[in-house]
Amino acid sequence: MWSSRFEESSYATHTNQHQTRASSYQTVQSSYTLRSVYLASGQAALDPTSGELVGDDIQAQTHRTLQNLQAVLTSAGTSLANVVKTTVFLIRMSDFQAMNAVYATYFSNVPPARSTVAVAELPKQALVEIECIAFVEE
Repeated sequence: MWSSRFEESSYATHTNQHQTRASSYQTVQSSYTLRSVYLASGQAALDPTSGELVGDDIQAQTHRTLQNLQAVLTSAGTSLANVVKTTVFLIRMSDFQAMNAVYATYFSNVPPARSTVAVAELPKQALVEIECIAFVEE
């Protein structure tokens, strides 16, 4: 995890006119003035006490992964509500819909920008890993 402070404003503009065959997400215009940015490294479905993988399927692992990410963000003084970008790593892209059903329950308002990437392997044979960028309100 890394935190950075800067004074410059960043501005993100999205329009619902930019849709691809793979995406039918409705997007909205947003702007952020950031002073503190928190970059959370990838979290997986590991039990915080034992370090062992939790859950046998993508939905259980996605829940635990997002709970871990939520805990990391809380300790940094921010929350999932302040996440502006996530990257999701999946072992099987065929798990996308099941992962997305759980993901949507954690980011129900205006979801952050997201990239999803299929990878060959994750630590401890996890099925999903999620990293994020969030702002810290001052």
